[in-house]
Amino acid sequence: MAALPSNTESIVREVKASVGQHPLSWSRSYDAGAIAQHYRYRPWKAVWRSLQVIFSFLSFLLGLKWDTWQGDQPKVRLKRAEQLRKTLIRLGPTFVKVGQALSTRPDLIRKDFLDELIKLQDQLPPFPTPIAFALIEAELERSVDEIFSQISPLPVAAASLGQVYHARLHSGEEVAVKVQRPHLLPVITLDLYLMRWAASWLSPWLPLNLGHDLTLVVDEFGIKLFEEVDYLNEGCNAEKFATNFRNDPTVKVPAIYWRYSSQHVLVLEWIHGFKLTDTDRIREAGLATDALIEIGVTSGLRQLLEYGFFHADPHPGNLFAMAPHCDVERNGSTADQPIAQMAYIDFGMMDQLEESAKETIVDAVVHLINKDYVDLAKDFVKLGFLTPDTDIQPIVPALEAVLGDVLGESVKDFNFKTITDRFSELMYEYPFRLPAKFALIIRSLVTQEGLALTLNPDFKIVDVAYPYIAQRLLMGESPALRRRLLEVLFKDGKFQWERLENLIAIARSDQSFDLLPTAQLGLQYLLSDEGKFLRRQVVIALTEDDRLHTEEVQRLWNLIKDDLQPGRLFSAAIGALTEFSTAGTAALLPSALTAIRKV
Repeated sequence: MAALPSNTESIVREVKASVGQHPLSWSRSYDAGAIAQHYRYRPWKAVWRSLQVIFSFLSFLLGLKWDTWQGDQPKVRLKRAEQLRKTLIRLGPTFVKVGQALSTRPDLIRKDFLDELIKLQDQLPPFPTPIAFALIEAELERSVDEIFSQISPLPVAAASLGQVYHARLHSGEEVAVKVQRPHLLPVITLDLYLMRWAASWLSPWLPLNLGHDLTLVVDEFGIKLFEEVDYLNEGCNAEKFATNFRNDPTVKVPAIYWRYSSQHVLVLEWIHGFKLTDTDRIREAGLATDALIEIGVTSGLRQLLEYGFFHADPHPGNLFAMAPHCDVERNGSTADQPIAQMAYIDFGMMDQLEESAKETIVDAVVHLINKDYVDLAKDFVKLGFLTPDTDIQPIVPALEAVLGDVLGESVKDFNFKTITDRFSELMYEYPFRLPAKFALIIRSLVTQEGLALTLNPDFKIVDVAYPYIAQRLLMGESPALRRRLLEVLFKDGKFQWERLENLIAIARSDQSFDLLPTAQLGLQYLLSDEGKFLRRQVVIALTEDDRLHTEEVQRLWNLIKDDLQPGRLFSAAIGALTEFSTAGTAALLPSALTAIRKV
């Protein structure tokens, strides 16, 4: 390790001595009560920090007012946007995190300010390398030279909570070394204490129907911030995420080197890739932007609807496009069949959806398709957007007015930003509130949609999301999904032939979708005890209105016949029948005979 400049030697000694010494450092999780108690007996710290924050933003707000008086010129706007970014940096990591969240909301922030806030994602001033190296040595109790055969003299990226160095282990692996900023916990806890205090005072004066829940939003932010500060937690999140996508060759997660990691230092596999916003380099590498969009949207939907464990901070600094030659072969691809990969990094901000919440989200989608707005309102109660004692009757017409055409003729114009904009209007007039967990989900979805639009301005999220949802419903891997498919296909006791055709057509718009396994699963379900109701309903649907619905069947066959070649279809039927018992066959015969008699 190089000799330290004299002006940083004392800081290094202080850093080494202070590791783990903050009064709240014993707690690795956010506790609003403990933080409040700590600063209640240190009012001078809270007062001094409040003055810093107030005067920093007061200077910015007065500047905006002055610009209005003088005439809002483009050059002045850029200067003011830069002032905001520098103000957030000067106030520290908590406010930088707030700025990062705003940088993903083009619906809230105008473009000139947005361009500056985006720089907060990974273009922050680094702290001195000697201090970073001192932290590594204090945490791992080994010298930097003992751990790495080489390490970059300067950080390759600096973020709100830490910075990254490019290094190589003595065993030869190329790694990224994340080192946390010193004295992070005291700054974060004090800011969270002040934010929570301000939230309790501001809530009654806000136009939105948030009520006391604004403090819960701060608490959720605090919980996630504490999780981000714990690099051991981040490493566990990365491995859990990698396990979920272990069979998906399009999603890359860096490996964690636990031997060289601690609560404030994380060593992980180096990713060779391009930021998703670097469209020129992506195209030069021969990567298809539409393929990357499909990977991002599909993986995002799988996180929410399959695993319930989702990346809550997918900004451009945390997502990389990887060229086909970059470590794809070990994931199942061959040189003749190169596939694009998307690498996720920075797993500090993750969240988990309960199984009931996942099922209710799918319910909400089904009820939206069916235009069952009463049930949709009930779904919002289950998800926490409405309190259980809310009278939903006056809300139902409002939902129909806002969402009535979202899946109609304007389906191609569907996007998450449109939905959030429309719901923001509802929140002013009806007692909707935004649960903290869903604030993270919405932020994640809107951010990913924004990244997709960066790669392709003409992108429509429905082009990828609809095929995925249709495939999940048609495959019906679980009893819950099969029940929801029935809800889609039957309305008022009648079989909806057109919906089945639409689902199949939408699912087949994804060229990788194979209808045959779905047909086999469907046949197995139809012949099972669980499918008894469906068998009766299919017979009724085929013969309702005292006629055999040959036209509908013919349309369906024309739609799927190219996918169901005779040989493959026969094999699938044999596979399904092997799952079916003799008793099941006997139970099926009466239904079939009834249909024949009607004909």
